[in-house]
Amino acid sequence: MKLLLNIKKENDDLGKQVSNLVNTLPITTYLKYCLAILFVIISFSIQAQEINYSDGKKYTLGDITVAGNSTFSEQTIITYSGLRKGKEMSIPGEDIANAIKKLWGTKLFSDIEVYITKIEGDTAYLEIRLSDLPQLNELKINGIKKGKQESIIKEAKLNKGVKVTENLLTTTKNFLEKKYKKEGFLNTKIYINTLEVKDSIETARVNMVLNVDKGEKVKIKDIVFNGNDILSDKKLRKAMKSTKQINRLRLLKRSKFIDSAYQADLSHVVDKYKENGYRDARIVKDSIIVNDDKTISINIDVNEGELYTFGDITFIGNTVYTNEFLSRVLRIRKGDTYNGVELQKRIADNSKPDADDITNWYQNYGYLFSQINPVEVSADNNIIDIEVRISEGKPAYFNNVSVVGNDKTNDHVVYREIRTRPGQLYSKANVVRTVRELGQMGFFDAQEISPNFNNPNPNEGTIDMEYSVKETGSSQIELQGGYGGGGFIGTLGLSFNNFAIKDILKKDAYKPIPMGDGQKLALRLQASRFFQTYSFSFSEPWLGGKRPVQFSTSLSHTKQFLFNPLTRDADKSRSFNITGITFGLAKRLSVPDDYFTLSQAISFQRYDLNNYNTGLFTFGDGYSNNLSYTVGLSRNNTSVDPIYPTGGSNFAVSAKLSLPYSLFNGVDYEKLSEDYDDALQRRANAESTSDLQFIEANREITEIDQERYKWLEFYKVKFSGEWYTQLAKDLVLRPKIEFGFLGAYNNARGVIPFERFFLGGDGLGNFALDGREVIQLRGYPNQSLTHLDEATGRASNDGSSIYNKFSLELRYPITLKASAKIYALGFMEGGVSYEKFRDYNPFNIKRSAGLGIRIFMPAFGLLGIDFGHGFDPLPGETVKNGWETHFIIGQQF
Repeated sequence: MKLLLNIKKENDDLGKQVSNLVNTLPITTYLKYCLAILFVIISFSIQAQEINYSDGKKYTLGDITVAGNSTFSEQTIITYSGLRKGKEMSIPGEDIANAIKKLWGTKLFSDIEVYITKIEGDTAYLEIRLSDLPQLNELKINGIKKGKQESIIKEAKLNKGVKVTENLLTTTKNFLEKKYKKEGFLNTKIYINTLEVKDSIETARVNMVLNVDKGEKVKIKDIVFNGNDILSDKKLRKAMKSTKQINRLRLLKRSKFIDSAYQADLSHVVDKYKENGYRDARIVKDSIIVNDDKTISINIDVNEGELYTFGDITFIGNTVYTNEFLSRVLRIRKGDTYNGVELQKRIADNSKPDADDITNWYQNYGYLFSQINPVEVSADNNIIDIEVRISEGKPAYFNNVSVVGNDKTNDHVVYREIRTRPGQLYSKANVVRTVRELGQMGFFDAQEISPNFNNPNPNEGTIDMEYSVKETGSSQIELQGGYGGGGFIGTLGLSFNNFAIKDILKKDAYKPIPMGDGQKLALRLQASRFFQTYSFSFSEPWLGGKRPVQFSTSLSHTKQFLFNPLTRDADKSRSFNITGITFGLAKRLSVPDDYFTLSQAISFQRYDLNNYNTGLFTFGDGYSNNLSYTVGLSRNNTSVDPIYPTGGSNFAVSAKLSLPYSLFNGVDYEKLSEDYDDALQRRANAESTSDLQFIEANREITEIDQERYKWLEFYKVKFSGEWYTQLAKDLVLRPKIEFGFLGAYNNARGVIPFERFFLGGDGLGNFALDGREVIQLRGYPNQSLTHLDEATGRASNDGSSIYNKFSLELRYPITLKASAKIYALGFMEGGVSYEKFRDYNPFNIKRSAGLGIRIFMPAFGLLGIDFGHGFDPLPGETVKNGWETHFIIGQQF
């Protein structure tokens, strides 16, 4: 058997010639040996280059056989090689080379050789000898925790059965070294060993041992700059966003070294100089020094260059806007310190989709295809003249506008929120606003909404717009049980946030409920031995389907039974019932802008007390009626995700008003107030509670209160404002202020005991039977920060008529996926409440700070826990309150 290209004889002759030549040279034996090998390689290379396929002899292929270690059938290998019996071909020639190339291309074999087994006249017989690449049998990973090994196997594609090639080993090694170097393990070493498996199975298999030596994280001990006179080391280090030296007080940025981030930070240093007018600044040299304590030091040599200023700035090619207008948008004047980074932002700020820059001014008025380029035309005497060259192009119009991904939500519900219509002039602002509106609907994953520009045609001035959305669960179920108030409390709540009431009678629409019209329907039942609460609410965001006018209604009924201390059970003969109904309309305004909403509501509550004496009210038998009108004005331009806003603000002011009954009901409330004070004095002077004087005075007090509160008379004003600012990527700061005031039209009638503010705790309003508003202030017990009771010197149980609150919250997301949005937060807040306005001091606040976490799951709503520390004592106490734990359910702060 001979190899197809037989050069063995020629090599033997060449070896003899080289040996004779080298032996004649006056050098050592070792050098002679090295020279001999070198001459053989050179000569072999020359002869190999002389092989010419055109010199091959024509043969007809006879039988082709397959040998070696392979699980593939002989016929499969021959067929794939392209060789076939009876084919006429040159040997050597391109056909043999192509056959070998095809087999190598399968990446299934480790060795491929073609031999001539015999030649009979013009017929040649061939043998293909090859071996399968080994498959991975078992993989053992050392140096990585078991919990992370699965992800390594998946990322490096090291599943059982994969073909083990040199490329796989090299790729795996490089991937893991790069991966751990990104995490700060700069000295990561990867060692891979393979061992052939010898057993009865013919398939070539190997076991692999992957040893990962991450070493210790390499931290940066210090960063030193040389050659910098204008900017200090501190400023330059601050410009490096990801590469930081060791500072134990810094929590958000670690001092690990990552080469890719370091290279980017070198550019940030140069940009910092450019921002300060030194456009020629550059990094001359940088070096990394390994210290004895396994840290590194970084030395960076800079050449600052000279200071430049802006000269003349001219605009060329603009017809839509005047030079004066573009100069006002650019906000750069002749003589200003040169700042190339800021210049580019004023032209096109890619970090803010709604930035006030020249590009957006063009794109918001149709010029999608405009191109704006600042060009330096002169730099004499360090004064840089700029030409802003503008190619405006044709105005662009929307051709087709479509939405994809809304499988449950009906098209008309989505399209009514879209601000870009076919035939309309293109506006980037409307595209950005549409993305915000779709995210605020709550039916789609706000992180996955994507505006896609299709078929742009600059010549005709048209573009197709496609909004890609990903639906997320919009319905929620609340099913919980717990022990509180002396017994078991069960809660069942259903909230359908994309309901379709028109399909409620269609059987086919129940999947599991009629959905798709954007309506909201909520049902809730809560019960224990001592109380029962039923509520129903419904809202239609587009009443009539043509205008963004939201209609809402709610109906609720609560029955509270008195606790009997003797039987420790509910006394169902003594109860307090509340029945309420509300109708509301909210209209989106167009002025001052269309972020404003005007809302109005009429509500009625009926309070019935049946022998219910608890001290909550001064009368235990009787009723009160609360008929009120609420008007509110709000502005909400937060973006984009309603669960985790990253920008914008939300302001709301409202007034809740009852009728001024004291003006027309004929009751002399001043006389009634005098009688009330007199009755209180007589009751206080009574010798005992069984004294006739006490009983008579108490009866009179109850009658007077019944008359005073038969129809509740009050006004309530509230204000809240919050801002969202993105400090860094995904790191959001949210300051918020709140204020509330409950007043009376008639001072003789007084402030009602209903509708009051209760400050402190988690803000959850359980057992809010009297229309109270529970205001969250973490770090203190629930509803504990009311005004001092003058009689007892402790916190009053009656709530307060005025409050204010300040809070500052820093949020950072852990994950914002549709299945679960999780973010951590730190907070500082303070608040105070008073009974009388003349005592009000908005800055004498109770302060707190702490940490928390929020988890939002579409099926269950928002859940969370906060750990707050109260720095001040409770009303009537002298020692600070300390730590409190708060569980948050169904509320967002």
